Amino acid sequence: MPLGTTTVFRLPASLTHKSDPARTQNDERRFAAIGAALERTRAELASQLDAARRAGTSRGQAALERDAEVRRLSARLGALSRFSLDLCLGRIVPADGGAPVYVGRIGLADTDGERLLVDWRTAAAEPFFAATTAEPQGIASRRRYRWSQGRIVDYWDEVLTPGTDTTGLALDEESALLASLGASRSPQMRDVLATLQADQNAIIRAGSRGALVVDGGPGTGKTVVALHRAAYLLHADPHLGAGRGGVLVVGPHRPYLDYVADVLPRLGEESVQTCTLADLAGLGDLPAEPDPAVAALKSRAEMVSAIERAVSIYEEPPTQRLEVSTAEFDVVVTRADWARAFGGADPALGHNEARDDVWQALIDDLLAQLPEDADLDPATARSALMHDPELREAFSRAWPMIEPTDLVGDLWEVPAYLRHCAPHLSEEEIRLLRRSAPHAWTAEDRPLLDAARRRLGDPERSAAERRRRRELAARTAEMDAVVTHLLEADDDPEDSIIMLRGADLRAALDDDPGTQPAEGGRLDGPFAHVIVDEAQELTDAEWQMLISRCPSRSLTIVGDRAQARHGFTESWRQRLERVGLRQIHERALAINYRTPAEIMDVAAPVIRAELPDANVPTSIRRGAHPVRWAQPAERDKVLRTWLEANADGVACVIGDPSFTTRPRVASLIPEQCKGLEFDLVVLHQPSGWGTGLTAAVDTYVAMTRATDELVILEHRPTARP
Repeated sequence: MPLGTTTVFRLPASLTHKSDPARTQNDERRFAAIGAALERTRAELASQLDAARRAGTSRGQAALERDAEVRRLSARLGALSRFSLDLCLGRIVPADGGAPVYVGRIGLADTDGERLLVDWRTAAAEPFFAATTAEPQGIASRRRYRWSQGRIVDYWDEVLTPGTDTTGLALDEESALLASLGASRSPQMRDVLATLQADQNAIIRAGSRGALVVDGGPGTGKTVVALHRAAYLLHADPHLGAGRGGVLVVGPHRPYLDYVADVLPRLGEESVQTCTLADLAGLGDLPAEPDPAVAALKSRAEMVSAIERAVSIYEEPPTQRLEVSTAEFDVVVTRADWARAFGGADPALGHNEARDDVWQALIDDLLAQLPEDADLDPATARSALMHDPELREAFSRAWPMIEPTDLVGDLWEVPAYLRHCAPHLSEEEIRLLRRSAPHAWTAEDRPLLDAARRRLGDPERSAAERRRRRELAARTAEMDAVVTHLLEADDDPEDSIIMLRGADLRAALDDDPGTQPAEGGRLDGPFAHVIVDEAQELTDAEWQMLISRCPSRSLTIVGDRAQARHGFTESWRQRLERVGLRQIHERALAINYRTPAEIMDVAAPVIRAELPDANVPTSIRRGAHPVRWAQPAERDKVLRTWLEANADGVACVIGDPSFTTRPRVASLIPEQCKGLEFDLVVLHQPSGWGTGLTAAVDTYVAMTRATDELVILEHRPTARP
């Protein structure tokens, strides 16, 4: 609704009883104040952002603080631009008769400092999500709004404290939650902030120390919890801001990231990084390892540890003396010289990144050994050593530049190398891992290639750093000349230039950000907190990819052991302790908000046939459609009928490679549908997806993507899950 509109309510004729001014006038007054505050705040933020962007580029901490302020102002202005009065989620009325508290996506105050909206992440807003009739938390009633195009098209009142005066309330048999669950889906995750439930809210607001495991079956809102938790922690925990590393969200596949792409921006958080495991390694999609035994070997955490040993071989100092003869002098490189240079490598740098520093340290050490009475120009002596072909060749052999793919490929191609780097392997395991085409990468190679890339570092860094130093030296010399000229030309002691003496003036002139070292990999971290969804699928080796990016071990781990395609027989604690996590907290979600009971009644036996103790959640609603079976040839008819009957909503065909995605109907394989939801799901011959646990999990997951209708296509009517 445009700001200034006379009424914010646009209720349909069927809700005439809710249009009574006695029930809406207090809201109207509050929304008028919110509208005025929004206009003023937007103007102020735009002005502040413009001023921050125009500010002179600073150095060091000042530059970081300026950039952080630009990001903060941009994010807040972006949130205000996405919404209007629909920033407001609802209100709560205290049982003690206090003024109603209106809860919003962000906080907002008027010119007198009166709080018009409290941010949903604050303690003052928590009862809006957490209060129940069993635990009202001092709240008499709660109202939730449904918005459409900036207007309220429905609202729901709940009485939480017995004896509450219901004057001005419009009590409704249908709750806001059930109304929301019954609404049509869209290609992107719907906004559910206003209907977060108490069990979800408690997990969202849990502390950030250690690893928090959120275990829940299909439809329990695990993904909702994970994403809202990211927004909450960034607001509530000062240790997790972008200046401290920020938050990384890791999803199972690209369709998942597309599906949730708008959730965090709608919550006012633009700084959260999102990716898949494939994105972390920078390798794109890779095929699965065809041999299960080899896949199991490569998935061990010990294989990732072998990368360190593999690199360390190339950092062992030579033991042989080397005599270097130049036109001006001779020098001997001893075993101790090699050891000093190699031992001085910065452990924070990768092998390739440290190479130039080690080379310079060796040259410095050799120059220091030249006689003091030798009549040698230092620059000439340095150049003679640095360009000596025998010394350069010896150093290149001792500390070579290495490509990550070559390092890992050598492990699979050279048995002796693998035996040395992974002494835990048996001879039979070494034989299994050997490859005649070592660079034919599979998904199971990804953690090792990622570890190698991170351990080796950027091979271009040394050259780039040398270029940067040369540019900085030239720029410094140029500025020295400018500073000297300006100071000599100005004889007025009160002149502002005299106040900027020497280095101060040079720093003021040197505002070129190009002289700053390049930023590291966007997804390499370190991150202050990592959230991983569908975590039950991660191997021990893949866990190392995440843990290496989160030194604080502050993680939110979301998953369902019953949805692990390759099995998950141990507990979460056993799995996580094995990969190196210690401070582990577990929370469970047991209510299925998404999947109607009719569908769960058919899906539950599928998974329990393989996993009798599977954590199958309880659905809170029944749907309008029973599960249907049809012939595969009826696929297009099923879709056409549904599209004609439903102007809104989305459908998905799962497991049919002959079907291509079209408007409102997606086509996915079973592995790509985790974390997604659709109004209609059409399963194509799930009886042909295989047998055993993996097939059962794929079928169970695919069936539970449906929020309204499920149709199963089989040639044989008896082939029912």
